[in-house]
Amino acid sequence: MNIIQCYALTNDSNGDIKDQFYERLKSIIEKFPRKNPTILMGDLNTKVGIDNTGYEDIIGRHGLGERNENGCKFANLCAFNKSVIGGTIFPHQRIHKATRILPNHTTENQIDHICINKKFRRIMEDVITRIRADIASDHHLVVANLKLKLKKH
Repeated sequence: MNIIQCYALTNDSNGDIKDQFYERLKSIIEKFPRKNPTILMGDLNTKVGIDNTGYEDIIGRHGLGERNENGCKFANLCAFNKSVIGGTIFPHQRIHKATRILPNHTTENQIDHICINKKFRRIMEDVITRIRADIASDHHLVVANLKLKLKKH
């Protein structure tokens, strides 16, 4: 299993620098063998939204909000790498989808994600936000339940 943990630039960051980030991330993902599951996760600062038109194989129908520029870049990266965005494929209440709620308590964002290659989608049983986890952050903990079959060597 390959795991990539990353932090992406915010939507307001310089476009050229964001493009470099996504190109570098793409090149890192390409180095992993496709025979093993690859999980990409982290604070990706990307809103992929509810509307999955054109991205039905990547984004489920259970996202939150509207897609932003980073969301388009991220969805295209996932499409290229044949990955699904876990937090959008499982139905949950809004409170269990929002990964960051602003101090005004009215703005909810789903900007932290856990993704897996589509080939291994079935090992991902759930992705949910744990709002009461004490993680000393203004983000909520995102948890994925995976069902793995481990082989002995």
